[in-house]
Amino acid sequence: MMEILLTWLRRLSHLLGFETADSFPPGHPYERTRWNGAYFDIASDVKPEQIESRLCDAIANTPLVFGYITNPTPRMQRTLLAMLEERMRNNRGRASELAALLVVAYDSPHISEVIPGLRSVVAATRHDELPERARSVMAFLGSTQSPFDVIEMN
Repeated sequence: MMEILLTWLRRLSHLLGFETADSFPPGHPYERTRWNGAYFDIASDVKPEQIESRLCDAIANTPLVFGYITNPTPRMQRTLLAMLEERMRNNRGRASELAALLVVAYDSPHISEVIPGLRSVVAATRHDELPERARSVMAFLGSTQSPFDVIEMN
């Protein structure tokens, strides 16, 4: 009886948004995406579209938080790529640290590839040190026509 009551209370707490979400709900196309709740305070009752928007806003404001997301969605990746492109164009420096975040994310077999060929560039550098891998990704992105005009297909 006590276990039933605790299960019910957990479910009620989740529905009322008293818990912090750290993933999309089961059945969502990107249910493998996870994030560290300490960096993203998202109530459990927030709709998936709003969750993704909040995560993308956080990445746009502080790109390094991308490192606390596992299997980021294509939209999250494009947000980071936009920040990376801006740093590469403006020579503001530290673009390689954002490229390194992409390298780490693409080491997962479950991530959706947003730029054709990016996964193979990351895989080809698997035995190199992270800074060299990041430079390879930046070189690849620099050689693409327009890396952010990719149509997302589900």
